[in-house]
Amino acid sequence: MAPAATRSTIFRLINASQHSACPCHGCRSATHNHAHHGALALNQLRKFATPVQTVEKEYAFEVAASNLRFGEGVTREVGMDLKNMKARKVGVFTDPIVAKLKPMRVALESLESQEDLPFEVYDQVLAEPTEESWRKAIAWARQHDFSHFLAVGGGSVIDTAKTANLFTVYKDADLMDFVNAPVGKGLPISQTLRPLIAVPTTAGTGSETTGAAIFDVTSRAFKTGIANRALKPVLGVVDTANTESCPTAVHISAGLDVLFHSLESYTAIPYTERTPRPANPILRPAYQGSNPVADIFSMWALRTTVKYLPRIAKDRGDHEARSQMLLAASFAGIGFGNAGVHLCHGMSYPISGLNKKGPKYKHPGYVVDHPIIPHGISVALSGPAVFQFTAPSSPDRHREALAVFNGVTVTDPSITSIPDSEVGAYLFESIASFLDGLGVPRGLKAVGYNKSDISMLVEGTLPQRRVLDLAPNIGNVAGEDGREHLTRIMEASFEY
Repeated sequence: MAPAATRSTIFRLINASQHSACPCHGCRSATHNHAHHGALALNQLRKFATPVQTVEKEYAFEVAASNLRFGEGVTREVGMDLKNMKARKVGVFTDPIVAKLKPMRVALESLESQEDLPFEVYDQVLAEPTEESWRKAIAWARQHDFSHFLAVGGGSVIDTAKTANLFTVYKDADLMDFVNAPVGKGLPISQTLRPLIAVPTTAGTGSETTGAAIFDVTSRAFKTGIANRALKPVLGVVDTANTESCPTAVHISAGLDVLFHSLESYTAIPYTERTPRPANPILRPAYQGSNPVADIFSMWALRTTVKYLPRIAKDRGDHEARSQMLLAASFAGIGFGNAGVHLCHGMSYPISGLNKKGPKYKHPGYVVDHPIIPHGISVALSGPAVFQFTAPSSPDRHREALAVFNGVTVTDPSITSIPDSEVGAYLFESIASFLDGLGVPRGLKAVGYNKSDISMLVEGTLPQRRVLDLAPNIGNVAGEDGREHLTRIMEASFEY
């Protein structure tokens, strides 16, 4: 399908601003060149709010991930695992829905099968956690002084358990002490946390492999989180039986999270472009930029998701598809857990956060008593526009992604014949078509936002420096906060 002319037009302005090459390299006038480049340099300097200093770029990357165990029925082993770890007392986290389902029943039976293995259950985790829900979970955990933690549920449950673990060790710390700057203080975590075993019941967040935990700062109407390798579980137990009871709508939203974890980490700025270089290894962020190890996991997860997520949407009983999506979620977790995500996730945080006060959209298929744009849906709404914007930064990588969506090899003439300048427009169409097939709402308007809300959504995105700083044409441009680019992307995501 040929790219829509209107979408190409919208992004010509964006793309034109992205090319770092001087447009007048063919000019033969030395005087003109000298004056022109001097003006460019002066304009660049004006972007800095403080005097210019030499900033060293990163030169290394690290690979961190939880140990993983895959298999049908492996949840029944967690009791033995915790006994092998010599657990004194286990804090078990889940949510009110999973508490009634087979994965939790199997986990509790496993714990009860072990002699002298006391545990307490917290089953009030909130789907899409908030600052308030985290504080309640932390207060509960601090009362018990657990030696070990077990999380059985989706990303919300696992993230809540990570946070409860952190603040069990840091008994006197406030939640915002470790929340990513500039929203929180972003302090380093230097103490060793208690062992956490994560048992995912959705194929989405990959939280069982990462040191990231996300929550909704309701007072500011956007999401943020804590990202530190110290938070990652010691073991992720990926049981292919645990997504059997997952509703189709949850499968789709969770799978979209896998899709965009993969795409964003693969197209993030290279780790060598990230600044500043940390003065101490403990300060090296978990989200480092694209790197050779993360690339392998991200691309495998992308191919697998594009192949199997549509199958689950048609038949959630498709065992092979469910198993492959669980693998893809963990693989994408290893990818983005070491490379990071960028614009889709950064923009999703105000999209979902502002919904509670604004549109109050409640996504079909979610059994909750409050407005909700599920995380995967909120990420996907900007997907087509985001990758049209990022395509000029690395046409070859975006061409690879286009080939995956189109079901052909990257050497297929239908891919190789596309000029670099048009790859983004074609990718816009292919991502939009894929999302259509899954029944994803077509843009911000479809979930109740108005054009007048765009400036507010942009303002909610700007504090997300942890991810914006990994975005091509924003994170690797000195003094660029991204406001103009974000506004254009939000406008292009309004309706398509």
